[in-house]
Amino acid sequence: MKSYEINVDADVFNSAYVPHLNNFTRTQIIYGGSSSGKSWFIAERAVIDVARGGRNYLICRQVARTIKTSVFAQVVRIIREWGLLDIFTINKSDYVITCANGYQMIFVGLDDVEKIKSIVPAKGAWTDIWIEEATETDRASVKQLEKRQRGGDESTPKRMTLSFNPILQTHWIYDDYFKGISWVDDQTEYKSDNLSVLKTWYIHNRFLTPDDIRDLENETDPYYHSVYTLGKWGVLGHVIFNNWRVEDLSEMRDQFTNRRVGLDFGFSSDPAAVVLTHYDRTRNKIYVFDEIYQTGLTNDELAIEVSRLTGDMVTCDSSEPKSIQELNRYGVHAVGAKKGKDSVNFGIDWLKRQEIIIDAGCINMRNELSQYKWKEDAGGNALKIPVDRNNHLIDALRYAYENDMEGFSPRSVIAFAG
Repeated sequence: MKSYEINVDADVFNSAYVPHLNNFTRTQIIYGGSSSGKSWFIAERAVIDVARGGRNYLICRQVARTIKTSVFAQVVRIIREWGLLDIFTINKSDYVITCANGYQMIFVGLDDVEKIKSIVPAKGAWTDIWIEEATETDRASVKQLEKRQRGGDESTPKRMTLSFNPILQTHWIYDDYFKGISWVDDQTEYKSDNLSVLKTWYIHNRFLTPDDIRDLENETDPYYHSVYTLGKWGVLGHVIFNNWRVEDLSEMRDQFTNRRVGLDFGFSSDPAAVVLTHYDRTRNKIYVFDEIYQTGLTNDELAIEVSRLTGDMVTCDSSEPKSIQELNRYGVHAVGAKKGKDSVNFGIDWLKRQEIIIDAGCINMRNELSQYKWKEDAGGNALKIPVDRNNHLIDALRYAYENDMEGFSPRSVIAFAG
């Protein structure tokens, strides 16, 4: 077996992660705050392991179309920065990276079940499965992936690595992996024969700029500061929406003819967010059955993604008339939302009167609704001002239904209870 030893300076690694370069514990959880360098480290480890030989990586995110601009881009950048293009072949269309020794990294979305079932490495077996943004996934998907590592050469240790921000303490990952070890948020590490846990946050990433650090340290919302600055498991206060549930809507899509589509623009730090829905007006039910949630899309790329999903009219954030014009030029029937005074709270009040059913595959809508909350005063009391964070699909949902809101009076809403 051909083996390539990667000679890079030790300074390329953040010191908190170095002990985990050769950690072969069966299940590994590497989680914590934003910008802690956790995903970058796992990508570095993958490149080193595959180059050495004997290990194949199946690298997953919940939604396939998010791979290009996230984990795949990270691995490609590391290969280029380390000067390894002579030993790695990068297939950008299939998201496959192959080392000259025959071992591979293959990138897949968990929403493409059939592809996952059929995919096999060119040489050997799957030794490593890395699930990035694992809080986007459900328990069943992860357990199914674990089965892919059974069999093969048992002398080579198998690993499954989960990386994520700890959005909610009610998440199944917390139940399955943290409750049994009596984890407390002040801990940073845990290790047993079959499980290792590493928690990091921004202080563990020495490559952050002063502006990056300032932004994280100046976060004023208690929930976001706890989760995204300090990497602690989230405990929400005054959640805005509790009128939603998750179902498998795959068998109902053909029945969804009364469609509403909304779009919130984004590019670099904020994603472009598109929500596809069906409205059962007589029962006040909104069915959310598909979504786009992706950074880095130019308007022509966004138009392609939207056109793949729908030919319906798309109601967009009207603050970007040039982008709306471009979408129309690319064949999307895009119109601007008619925003008015207090339109955000007005839309929230209307949506709270509906029953919202979300397809199991719309992970980002689920995450947004579960975290969308009211601001609080110094005493922890709810103010009727939503926290303007992680609400891109919710904004798109408001735009999609603005015409249905006409004639609605917020005063008819049941008294605000936080």
